[in-house]
Amino acid sequence: MEPDTLKARVSDCVSLCAKTGRPKFLGFLTENETASAISVLNGFSAKYIFFGGYDLASRRYLGVFPEWDEDMLFPIDGITFNFPSAYSLSHRDFLGALMALKISRESVGDILVGEGQAVVFVSNTVSQHILSEIRKIGSVGVKAELGIPDSLPEVSEKVFLSGTVASNRIDCVVATIIGTSRSNALELIGEGRVSVNSIQCEKNTKSVHSGDSITIRGKGRFTVESMDEYSKKGRLILKYSKFL
Repeated sequence: MEPDTLKARVSDCVSLCAKTGRPKFLGFLTENETASAISVLNGFSAKYIFFGGYDLASRRYLGVFPEWDEDMLFPIDGITFNFPSAYSLSHRDFLGALMALKISRESVGDILVGEGQAVVFVSNTVSQHILSEIRKIGSVGVKAELGIPDSLPEVSEKVFLSGTVASNRIDCVVATIIGTSRSNALELIGEGRVSVNSIQCEKNTKSVHSGDSITIRGKGRFTVESMDEYSKKGRLILKYSKFL
């Protein structure tokens, strides 16, 4: 999506939500588009959240909600495809089949492909069309059903790492997890390239805690596993994971 178009559509979501008192949504955005949308939203006093159907989604919907809305439900469906495990299907295979239905890319979120099973997150306006039309992916027969399994296919390998930090401030944590200087970490934060729990980080003094998800554009996604022990030199021991 073009930057000016994205900015206008985000602004429209906010104004329409305020005018109608109803939730407004903008379809699945890339990580870069999400960061750009957040920079626009920072200019408003609005209740919003990004969600892609599961916690670690890369492509996510923007939802702007009225203050009264506590449920914050998104118009997203998960579709599970089962196929013979003897066949190997890829993300590209599923995306191609969906695009062949003339579905907009904005209506398709993450596509998680495992052995004999794939889960696709889509806008609920297109889910029935997908269920009624797709019987094969390429030459492989598939069975599609609405809903997702208890355990999603593993699409990213996660490695566990550790280091030490002077404090739990975001600039210290970023410097450690990507192996750079604090001054460079400050630049990344200043450029709007660092997000914590899907919210763009604006201040280098922000505290980071166990369980927080950190995304650094161009560097990857990380999760703080723990940060509650100290080294012999009195520094915090940071245990974190990175998605490859």
